[in-house]
Amino acid sequence: MSTDLDRLYAAIDSVNANDPTTIDWRGERMARSLLQGQRATWWLPQVADGPSAALSIAARAHHLARWTIGRASYPDGRAGYLRWRKALKLASAERLVTTLTPLGVTPSVLERAGELVQRVGLGTDPEAQAVEDVACLVFLETDFEPLLARLGPSRTTVALSRTLLKMSPAAVEAGAAAAPVGPARDLLTEVASS
Repeated sequence: MSTDLDRLYAAIDSVNANDPTTIDWRGERMARSLLQGQRATWWLPQVADGPSAALSIAARAHHLARWTIGRASYPDGRAGYLRWRKALKLASAERLVTTLTPLGVTPSVLERAGELVQRVGLGTDPEAQAVEDVACLVFLETDFEPLLARLGPSRTTVALSRTLLKMSPAAVEAGAAAAPVGPARDLLTEVASS
């Protein structure tokens, strides 16, 4: 299955490599969605034992073509943010089907992966929780420090508290190593222990 997954990951990565937003990752500029998909795959074994093919695909594709729906296309505030996030998940699931169907992925695996990308069953489905966990870990690793710089500690603490509430205990524990060393990790440690 590893060879098949590698082929599917390559197709997902090919889409995500088109993200115009880049991140500096260990001295290299990378397309943000590409990096975040690869990091989700790296984190997955730390939150899920023996992940299924659908879960592995969903983790890699959790932000598939995310840049195609801009945050500015939804109203400001929490309600607008939540509507935007829901639209992103649905768009990623739809793009996953169009990307992987030509590669012969069975409809049942694609349907399940699409559900997981959308976090259907979050709260009752361990695989949906695993996708949420890796998405949160990737956020801590790639977006948390810039968020802290932009919003400051008090506003970032609110966002971080909401993020930690969505994570499983195993992911919260892994999260201690996800945030970059410095003020971001210090804030994460403080909020996680409160």
